[in-house]
Amino acid sequence: MMKKIILCLMIAATANFTFAADKKPADTKDLTAKKEQIFTTKHIWDAKVLIGEGVELGKTKYGTRRMIPITGGTFKGADIEGTVLPTGADFQVTRADGDTEFNARYMLKTNDGVLIQVINRALYSPPSDKKGAPYMRSVLELEAPSDSRYAYLNHAIFLGTLDVPPLKEGEKPYVVIGVHQLL
Repeated sequence: MMKKIILCLMIAATANFTFAADKKPADTKDLTAKKEQIFTTKHIWDAKVLIGEGVELGKTKYGTRRMIPITGGTFKGADIEGTVLPTGADFQVTRADGDTEFNARYMLKTNDGVLIQVINRALYSPPSDKKGAPYMRSVLELEAPSDSRYAYLNHAIFLGTLDVPPLKEGEKPYVVIGVHQLL
């Protein structure tokens, strides 16, 4: 009796496999014919992030590595503002193709005392023709306490813009990071 049950299961499995193999895959033409997706964003804040003097590791198997300390700053948006704590760093690698990858991790403190962790991964690509603007964009991961009024930051994707303005006399080096929520 057991042999009959096993034989029936094997026949059913084989039939199932044959049926699945005979099915045609979804029409890939339909998948590739979709229109380009246009995303909408909402501006959350701009941050002026002060940076210190970097430390260069040198050339490695991945490119030229360096670490830039984050020494402070401020951020402000429509419903949020505060300071950039001097507790983080930006770890960078300039690849053989000339692009630089940034991986920054630091903390913000809102004016009402809430701490927010920021992980910012960015790409800088110089213009190929030496005349145009470089490509500088980032993806930010924000982490706020779940019981705070900023818990909404835990439930969205954020994109960033980066700008390195020319320094004025006596000004400390900084970057401006625009943070935008992907809607």
